[in-house]
Amino acid sequence: MFSSDRNAHRQKVAFPNMSSATFSNGTSSSLMLIGAAAALWHLRRSSSDRGSRSAIKCGNARLRVGLRQHAKLLLAAAALLFPSFSYAEDSSDSALLAKAAADAERGLRQTFTNLQFEDFGPAPVKGPLYQAIAGGRIVYYAPESEHLLFASIFDKNGVNLTALAQEAGATKRLKAIDTAVAFAIGPENAPTVIEFTDPDCPYCRALDRYWTAKAAEGKPVRRLVFFVSGIHPEAAAKAEHVLCSSDKAAAFKAVYAGAAPAVLRTCPEGRAKVEAHARIVGSAGITGTPTLIAGSKLISGFQQAEIEAFLSTAKGAHAPR
Repeated sequence: MFSSDRNAHRQKVAFPNMSSATFSNGTSSSLMLIGAAAALWHLRRSSSDRGSRSAIKCGNARLRVGLRQHAKLLLAAAALLFPSFSYAEDSSDSALLAKAAADAERGLRQTFTNLQFEDFGPAPVKGPLYQAIAGGRIVYYAPESEHLLFASIFDKNGVNLTALAQEAGATKRLKAIDTAVAFAIGPENAPTVIEFTDPDCPYCRALDRYWTAKAAEGKPVRRLVFFVSGIHPEAAAKAEHVLCSSDKAAAFKAVYAGAAPAVLRTCPEGRAKVEAHARIVGSAGITGTPTLIAGSKLISGFQQAEIEAFLSTAKGAHAPR
């Protein structure tokens, strides 16, 4: 920043001898003297003015203005004299960020040795991260950068912390579900799932075909069905039709196979149960279909691998109470 002359460097530290110093960018130290002189002139003028009666009344205000202008002049002089200060500060910040990134990447590779990482860099997410539940699913929110994350968080041992939190939430919501009002399908001694479904949901229909295939393999399940009637316009009417039919299981199969009954049956009992289901759906925070509660695990959507994992460990499972 300064001249290579050792004496010149010392003169720059000792301000009384700076009048002849020149910085590496050619800026003369006389600029600092000009700034300082201007600041002193302003302060002297302010002090002189306060000697008058009128200045006494507004002296404090003038003094404040004078000090502000004095500060601005000194800052301007400092910026001209020491332009590399801000550059050095920026360079230092960049070096710190680069070191932090290198340390983070090293830690990532050393902690998760079973994964191969092709690239590494800063993420757009900034600031603290908060956890929330939407539709039975864990989401994360970063208010500083206004990001919403649909993701899973794993610890260094490979434990899915998001799944654990979601299961804990599902267990909590399960306690608020009155399974006595559910529409039951399947044998009582089979592994039991709570199923939130919509007669017009294509993935719900695919899930019903999956259950039928499992039953054909000798692996039936007991489904405690709750109808979700707030997504498709005819869902409530079709759910009521099923619940008002003499053979409810057959009516359910027909509707989920895509049949359009010529007349949709209605009855007070069926309507009351559809309304009861709607209240349970709301209290459980279910916003999408199909949604399953299998054991203590919440499964959003027709996730066949997750369902298979449940069935492989849930033989003879009792119905949730």
